[in-house]
Amino acid sequence: MKLPPLRDPFFTYRFRRRLHVVRVLLALTITFVIIRIFEIPHSSWALVSTVMVMGNLPHIGGVLDKGRQRLLGTLLGAGSGLVLILLPPGLPLLVPAGSLAAIGIATWLTFGSRHGYSGLMFAISLLLVVGDGSHDLGIGLWRAFDVLLGTLVGIIVTVLVLPQKATDMMRFMLAENLDRMARLFHAHTTAAASLDVDTRALLKATSASLVKQRGLVDAIHRERRLRRDELDDIISLQRRMLSTIELLLETHWTTRAGHDRIEAMTGLREEQHRLARELGTLAFQVRTGQPIEVEINPFDLQRHAELASSARSDEGRVLFSPSGYLWLNRELARLTDDLVTRLGGLNRLPSRRLRRASGRRWARRESALNDRGAQDDPRQP
Repeated sequence: MKLPPLRDPFFTYRFRRRLHVVRVLLALTITFVIIRIFEIPHSSWALVSTVMVMGNLPHIGGVLDKGRQRLLGTLLGAGSGLVLILLPPGLPLLVPAGSLAAIGIATWLTFGSRHGYSGLMFAISLLLVVGDGSHDLGIGLWRAFDVLLGTLVGIIVTVLVLPQKATDMMRFMLAENLDRMARLFHAHTTAAASLDVDTRALLKATSASLVKQRGLVDAIHRERRLRRDELDDIISLQRRMLSTIELLLETHWTTRAGHDRIEAMTGLREEQHRLARELGTLAFQVRTGQPIEVEINPFDLQRHAELASSARSDEGRVLFSPSGYLWLNRELARLTDDLVTRLGGLNRLPSRRLRRASGRRWARRESALNDRGAQDDPRQP
């Protein structure tokens, strides 16, 4: 069995944890080779900086955003440390007092902003350069160089070695959420399917994915493919769709009459199953980089209006639950159609590279299924 091409975005997404480990180890190896070949003094700081700057950022957008803050904080922190070292050594407390003042100012300026990481790197770089306050300019310069070396190696390796794009992570998370919502909605409308689906686990996974998508907004914006307002709309529509499905899953009939009214609505189940299939189709188009061309058919509530509006209990009381249930179904279809329209308007969402890679995956899958079928075919010799 052949492995997927290394340039396949789904490959880098599926194995993102392992690939990130490989990148960290590779960056450390490169840094170690450099410091051994050139015999750089105080080289342990370069190794520490390499690990520190790579952190837990496997995607390019995060590296471009954080890398800029890392370099800015490192340069300013190292520069401030060198300035403190060059001060007259007559006052023994001048260096620690100056360090505390500089770190306090940086923390104040970056508190609660997107540049908080720059403040952190400023403090770390300054303390690395100042060290024990011995005023040794040579040691300070080498430490500053080591910090910059480790920072640059970490950024370059993350960007060049099997890079993971935040946009692709968002794409695959969106597709997974759409698949989960299709399964949840189908389980709700099919009694047999609900026995095989852990709705609570699917709901939890979908909610967790929305939180992760929110954390990718800045990184995706840094990659210059999607704007923040576009991402906000996509995440908001997913959340509203999930809330609607959750309300449908939590629907409990207080009377048998209301349940019977819903079951008597001819064509309602077919409309629900069709919407579940359309959600699955949308997930496939997003995952494989296809143009968004799925058509969402709106729920025809008018055909069920008479049964819903005239629903009464055995005691003669009007039942409002059938009408509310129909409205939730219509709202889910409307939100799905809004999401299709929003995704269809994103010119940079379709991916030719992803379509080629997905085509190879599906071809291998079909070949494997055909081979398996041939082996299982009793007519084969």
